[in-house]
Amino acid sequence: MLSNSKILAVVNGSAEIISADLSLPSHAAAIVYLLNEYAEDDMGGGAELPEFVKDNLVAELRKRQGVHVVLAFVEGTPAGMAVCFEGFSTFACKPLLNIHDIIVASQYRGRGISKRLLTKAEEIALHLGCCKLTLEVLEGNTLAQAAYKASGFAGYELDPKMGKAMFWQKKLGQAPLTSPAE
Repeated sequence: MLSNSKILAVVNGSAEIISADLSLPSHAAAIVYLLNEYAEDDMGGGAELPEFVKDNLVAELRKRQGVHVVLAFVEGTPAGMAVCFEGFSTFACKPLLNIHDIIVASQYRGRGISKRLLTKAEEIALHLGCCKLTLEVLEGNTLAQAAYKASGFAGYELDPKMGKAMFWQKKLGQAPLTSPAE
């Protein structure tokens, strides 16, 4: 992770893009605010974050290695964020950076902030020696898909005859799904 003591800023017009310092209360508050904004959006599930998440998110992020949060501020107000985690590509035998969450607050959309967040994430990935950036996007989020395509992202496939990779999940800590025949 880039040194928490060094906040890298790029100012372009009225928007500022920085690598967050998770020890700063103002950055911690911005992270929780923006993630909650994302959660309340239709693309984030349409529901407010649980209080447990709001109260513990930044502390839990600080415990983990390889966390990189990029924040966007417009006139000092949190406007956007990318939460990234370092991973590893076994096929390339090199690190990668996954953009796990990316959000631009609704009142700041259409100003090029997502592109600037993606550019900053790419700068971090290059600094780390990563072979690629990865992210997931909902099929119905066509605006985000257009932004990602414009920034050079594409669906992942090894061989076109096998198709594109699909992102799946299995939630843990819940009762397993069983079929009626079991």
